Amino acid sequence: MNNLDKQYKDLLKSILDYGVEKKDRTGTGTKSIFGYTIRHKMSDGFPLLTTKKMAWKTMVTELLWFLRGDTNIKYLVDNDCHIWDGDAFKYYTKKVNEIIDGYKCGDIMGMQDHIEKLFSDSDKLTPLTMDEFINKIKTDDEFAKQWGDLGPIYGKQWRKWVGQDQTAKGSLSASTTFGYVDQIQNLINDLKTNPDSRRLMVNAWNVGELDQMVLPPCHYGFQVYTRELDWKERVEIARNILDKEIFSEYGNLSPFTTPIITYWLNQYNIPKRTISLMWNQRSVDTFLGLPFNIASYGLLLHIIANEVDMIPDELIGNLGDTHLYLNHIEQAKEQIGREPFDLPQLKTDAKMDGICCNVPDDFVLEGYQSHPTIKAPLSN
Repeated sequence: MNNLDKQYKDLLKSILDYGVEKKDRTGTGTKSIFGYTIRHKMSDGFPLLTTKKMAWKTMVTELLWFLRGDTNIKYLVDNDCHIWDGDAFKYYTKKVNEIIDGYKCGDIMGMQDHIEKLFSDSDKLTPLTMDEFINKIKTDDEFAKQWGDLGPIYGKQWRKWVGQDQTAKGSLSASTTFGYVDQIQNLINDLKTNPDSRRLMVNAWNVGELDQMVLPPCHYGFQVYTRELDWKERVEIARNILDKEIFSEYGNLSPFTTPIITYWLNQYNIPKRTISLMWNQRSVDTFLGLPFNIASYGLLLHIIANEVDMIPDELIGNLGDTHLYLNHIEQAKEQIGREPFDLPQLKTDAKMDGICCNVPDDFVLEGYQSHPTIKAPLSN
């Protein structure tokens, strides 16, 4: 049974029935509730909604971008992922308007070099269109370096959180007065050496750098939890992984002692632990963003589990201001009326090589069946 789509549709109903109308920074308006939890057992299938078609490769590309520690949209644009285009273009437009205002005031000292790059018609100071801007990001590395960066958002905080000194744990740089803390690598190291720790967390909410970000993190942190499997649970896992007659029937194991069974399990490298992930989200765009967030953290759980040789167990989302934009109401009602399909399974074609060395095609969904896409306007 696909309980994930059911939970999601129940959430949509709750917002429609009990949500209060609120103003928001985009000017669109929302119906909003506060405080909601989604739980999904990964053994039930990969958490990708089936009641509307999801952009799988786009979601994978964004997560890999985070894990690279990247904050520039060029990587996304080069991989045909355009979900952050509007944020970069909004920043570009703001700067262009400042230049135009300066030009009108006669204050354009030192700006001449920028004008030709920033405007499609420098004589008339005509700003680039969105399409022209994205094409320039794709084809002009210098332009992309200056105008494609979104500030110290997720990737920067996950992989290069500014430490107090050069000797900060996980330091990636000694070229400045500050070190960098690689939270992802530290998490992997801690999972391998102290898997029962209660400090297995990654945080993206850096209060000292919020004003430098194009958008403060909506999903601002996550925590993982592991537990040891007993030998009977490991046998069940082996049954699903191995095509060995010894594991085909549970009764076949009865004549053997626990140490012998454990030895066999270790010989076949059957994982000894499960790992669960819980993420926290302050602001939840329920129709467009949340399905994306669920699948993204499901994939992150798979990647981390693979890296530390554990079995993905449970995915949990703690949601704060959980809202539907007012121009998504009819779309939500349409999705509520759809019956879900079975969830897909996630497969990988090749052995993963490190936490941030994958490409989108490394992750393949098997058996994904969905209803058609439901289009809805983006509010940003």
